[in-house]
Amino acid sequence: MGYALEFPTEGHVGQISTIWEAGWHEAHAEIVPSSLCELRTTSSFIDRAHENLALTRIAREGPNVLGFCIVRENELYQMYVSRRARGSGVAQALIADAENRIGAAGHNLAWLACAIGNERAGRFYEKSGWINTGQDVVDLDTSEGAFPLEIWRFEKRLGESNAG
Repeated sequence: MGYALEFPTEGHVGQISTIWEAGWHEAHAEIVPSSLCELRTTSSFIDRAHENLALTRIAREGPNVLGFCIVRENELYQMYVSRRARGSGVAQALIADAENRIGAAGHNLAWLACAIGNERAGRFYEKSGWINTGQDVVDLDTSEGAFPLEIWRFEKRLGESNAG
C-alpha cells in the first residue's frame, strides 16, 4: 500500500469524517455512556473535521484517505485509520508524524486520551512507546458543551529525553 502523509483540503473532510465516525462508534459504542454516543452524530463528526482541518494530517493513497491524526499543542487529539488500511503501517506512520509535529512545536512530552476499555488502542499506543500513566477526566467537545469522561492518559517523552 503506497500512501503519502499530507495536510488535507476541504475536499477531504467527507472522507475524514466518515473514517472518524465509523472508527469512533466501533471503538466506543460499548464502553462509553450511551448519552455520549447519542451526541456523536454524523454532523458532529463533519463539524469537528472542519474545525480541526488545519491541525490534521492525512494518509492518502490516490484520492482515498486511509487515516488521519489531529494534533492540538502537545496532545494527539484524534487518530483513526480506515478498516481497509489497518495492519498496513498507516497507523504507525500517523502516530510518528504526530510525535514529530508535537516535538517540532517545542514540546518534549506528548499525551493522549484513550477511552477506558479501548484495549486495542491501548495496546497500539504501548507498542508505539507510549505509557499509560493512569486515569484522568477530560472534557470532550460536543454540540451540548463539555462532556466529562474518565479516560486512560497515555504519555510519551519526545526527543533526547527518550534515551535512557
